[in-house]
Amino acid sequence: MFRIGKSLVSEEILENNFQCNISKCKGACCVEGIAGAPLEINEAKSIEKDFDKISKYLLPRAVKIVKSKGKYITTKNGKLETPLVDSKACVYVHYEPNGTLSCAIEKAHNKKEIDFNKPISCHLYPIRVKEYSEFTAVNYHKWSICSDACSLGNELKKPVYEFVKEALIKKFGKQWFLELEKIAKNKT
Repeated sequence: MFRIGKSLVSEEILENNFQCNISKCKGACCVEGIAGAPLEINEAKSIEKDFDKISKYLLPRAVKIVKSKGKYITTKNGKLETPLVDSKACVYVHYEPNGTLSCAIEKAHNKKEIDFNKPISCHLYPIRVKEYSEFTAVNYHKWSICSDACSLGNELKKPVYEFVKEALIKKFGKQWFLELEKIAKNKT
């Protein structure tokens, strides 16, 4: 672990390689797991505001679930996250004609219909961020469904932190990322 500002960062984000390989996994991260995507308050507000523009990329069943459960849910510990379909798939999954899964929020953003891209928790993956009272933990999360992403990352020699550069800058700022790059260069 090393420190950047108030963040404790795992060296695994420097040591491991990753490059999403959607042609292999087909977006399995959107439908696997046991919880929805964690949301920040401003993200929940954006989904609330832009739901009509997002909903056209959802299956009718997902829209029905949002209407009954809400556009986001609050967990027992007070955290916000996206609702699930059948306790598995994120309600905001968009099903592409070729069988690949994508994010309906991101789809609306890419078509310049909304300003919000997608939850930062999704944008940062495979990095997981956890806020504590004294610091923010920045860790690498290894998941078997991403084995093809790890293989492609190794082939391309692309460290995790480079794969999620845009999301890290969005979350922590450009200066934070420049410090991370400097640390990474000193480790090689």
